[in-house]
Amino acid sequence: MTGGLTMSMVSIQKPEKVFQYFEKICSIPHGSRNVEKISNYLVSFAKEHGLKYRQDEKYNVIIWKDGSTGYEQSEPLIIQGHMDMVAVKTADCEKNLETDGLDLEIDGDYLQAKGTSLGGDDGIAVAYALAILDDDSLAHPPIEAVFTVDEEIGMLGADYMDASDLKGRLFLNIDSEDEGVFTVSCAGGVMAVCTIPGKKEDAEGSVIRISLKDFRGGHSGVEINKGRYNANVVMGRLLMNVQKKADVRLVTINGGEKDNAIANFCEAKILVVKEQEQQVCDCLKETFAIISKECRVTDPDALMELEAAAAEAQVFNEESTNRVILALVHMPNGIQRMSPEIEGLVQTSLNLGVLRTVEDHVDFFWAVRSSSGDEKQYVLDKIISQAKLLGGSVTTQGAYPGWDYLEDSRLRKIMIEAYKEQYGEEPVVEGIHAGLECGMFASKLEGLDAVSIGPQMHHIHTTEERLSISSTLRTWNLIVRTLELLK
Repeated sequence: MTGGLTMSMVSIQKPEKVFQYFEKICSIPHGSRNVEKISNYLVSFAKEHGLKYRQDEKYNVIIWKDGSTGYEQSEPLIIQGHMDMVAVKTADCEKNLETDGLDLEIDGDYLQAKGTSLGGDDGIAVAYALAILDDDSLAHPPIEAVFTVDEEIGMLGADYMDASDLKGRLFLNIDSEDEGVFTVSCAGGVMAVCTIPGKKEDAEGSVIRISLKDFRGGHSGVEINKGRYNANVVMGRLLMNVQKKADVRLVTINGGEKDNAIANFCEAKILVVKEQEQQVCDCLKETFAIISKECRVTDPDALMELEAAAAEAQVFNEESTNRVILALVHMPNGIQRMSPEIEGLVQTSLNLGVLRTVEDHVDFFWAVRSSSGDEKQYVLDKIISQAKLLGGSVTTQGAYPGWDYLEDSRLRKIMIEAYKEQYGEEPVVEGIHAGLECGMFASKLEGLDAVSIGPQMHHIHTTEERLSISSTLRTWNLIVRTLELLK
């Protein structure tokens, strides 16, 4: 036992030190924007072990450890992960995730948390790094352990961090969730917010509420290639068809929750004259029947609900209504280009994740992603130019850089060798159409040679999150062997 860690069923799982530290991490609240305590714990660890460290104003931490005997002059290895987690709980869980630790449970081969998310993403990276820093029996090159904050809300810590005192250019990121997969590139991205202004007027007639529900949704990066329908875009198609039948005025339109999630719901309220109510409802039903047939495989549970009632309402005038519908129909969405280098990898895409009606305007939130900076800018330019045509404007926020595939990677070659030794087969080597902190550090450290790995996890960011215990051990063995080979 080390560091005063107490015995439990979790702490006796192999590798013991990894699970001891993971259990300790789970006892400290560490949701995004609530990272001071976990950051200070890492500082206290460094002090206790006599290791050089740096903590910055945002609570990022770097801890240095010299190479073991025979490895003193070896090229340094950066081991990196983020200390924050997505802290969510079930409706009946009484735990305060701002102040309370997690209650860990073991279910067969899996570790989980009772009533809450587990934070294996990315507490396991922190636990691996601490176990390495704590173990003087391991053979390893000089270690630069980098722990970032607030990755889950936009990689804020990595973006802020001063990396000028990092000497390593070999970079092991432990923030992937599929054992046996080596991630070697990622997309850069930005959120584009398009505002379509409007003018309001008083009107009376029949207000029809159109509710689209139970589309499958999913991550707008890694699942954009699955052909799932975007509820916001579907709503545009419905409204366009209704305009062919009736004089429509938009009351409100709202859909989706996050720009980086494929919208799985959307609700619009429209006003038509009472005499056209039935005709409009019939048109909506006919159009949705066609859409349901189209998406029966990708979104089998998708449904539409209609409600209509006579009412007076503040509505967008004819021109403003047209502008919003035109934006929904004609703005780009989905895959724009596949990678010509990596088979099956999306290179460029965008996702209309959120629609919000705010008083006299409608905001459109796109997550734009690309492995090519030039293509990302081209997509942005398309959004900006079409917004101008519709009298709107576009702002951007939360930009993050991509990470290009490195043809000649020493780290990747060594890790493939270690993997083949252990597993008797080749790992999967792939890029992802999503952001990783590797991109942030690649933009700060010229010539970065990076690989991202991790043990097997399921349902991250949810209360069903699970971490495989056996996979954690196998991944530990892979890391230890990699350290040995980096002489």
